[in-house]
Amino acid sequence: MTDAIKIDVWSDIACPWCYIGKRNLENGLAAASADDDSPQVEVTFHSFELSPDTPVDFDGGEAEYLATHKGISEDQAGQMLERVTGVAADAGLEYRFDLLKHTNTVKAHELLHFAKEQGMQTQLAERLMSAYFTEGRHLGQEDELVALAGEAGLDRDAARDALRSGRFLADVRADQTQAAAYGITGVPFFVIDGKYGVSGAQPAEAFSQIVRQVWAEHREEQREQDSDALQASA
Repeated sequence: MTDAIKIDVWSDIACPWCYIGKRNLENGLAAASADDDSPQVEVTFHSFELSPDTPVDFDGGEAEYLATHKGISEDQAGQMLERVTGVAADAGLEYRFDLLKHTNTVKAHELLHFAKEQGMQTQLAERLMSAYFTEGRHLGQEDELVALAGEAGLDRDAARDALRSGRFLADVRADQTQAAAYGITGVPFFVIDGKYGVSGAQPAEAFSQIVRQVWAEHREEQREQDSDALQASA
């Protein structure tokens, strides 16, 4: 049996391009899954904090945050938000920056590691990003995170305990250390099978192409192993 392709995704809940990249990846994988020899893929999300110094309760809107953080005018920030809103719409996402509550995301990352332990990381990643970018939910607040965990199908009491204990913070830091080792300075960043790096929210077609290429490599490796095994048993 051919081993599945492993895709490791470094992203931040508060990164608008990360949600677009996630959706484009999913659409690319869906297209490749229609092939006669469809690739088998395992996706894992990893923590990356774009602005770890952001307070839980940021006083101001997203344009104001961008202007302060990037040293640009609020008009320029507004133009940036308009552009990313358009790109998001092309990916089927309806961003609402007028509702968005900018916040610190470390607790959201801890919760994603809890969800990974429960085998539900993908479901929670989708729920958190949707809540943040399209619903104006406050992802820095414990009660909100616990509620969203429940909406994603996780046990709320267990989720609250995971957040209060801080036992997944070490996993968040390990992801960040690995990102530094890979030289990742911006997200989204996709590592395919530990050897191919894809930076940014690439189009769905780009993900389809690389997944098909890597799957062909997997299949060739499997054929070589099968051939070697037959020769050894002859």
